[in-house]
Amino acid sequence: MLVSQVSPLRRVLLADALVSGATGLLMFGGAGFLASLLDLPQPLLSYAGLVLLPYGALVAWVGTRENLQRPAVWTVILANALWTVDSIVLLLSGWVAPNTLGYAFVIAQALVVALFAAMQYRGIRRMSATIA
Repeated sequence: MLVSQVSPLRRVLLADALVSGATGLLMFGGAGFLASLLDLPQPLLSYAGLVLLPYGALVAWVGTRENLQRPAVWTVILANALWTVDSIVLLLSGWVAPNTLGYAFVIAQALVVALFAAMQYRGIRRMSATIA
């Protein structure tokens, strides 16, 4: 089902795309520097950054369509929720042993991603209320 333009949700999607792309560039391009600064494994930072680059492009594509598609928006929301959970599991599992700054980095990006998911969820719920 197609949904007509909804500015607040579109803005959140585009902000998510921008932040995801910028974070992806930082993590992929600066993995060596970040690894030493945060005490996180360089391959983890590189691969996470590499995942974020096409993800940011996909979210930008979803957010720039003339009509937002509910399944696509729900996919973004669920991906953001999964990233948040995975970030917390990573820290709690003991698979990595970051320093204090590393913990702060992982927690901060998880909170930002969770905030995007919450705002996108709110936006899609408002769309549903106005269309129903």
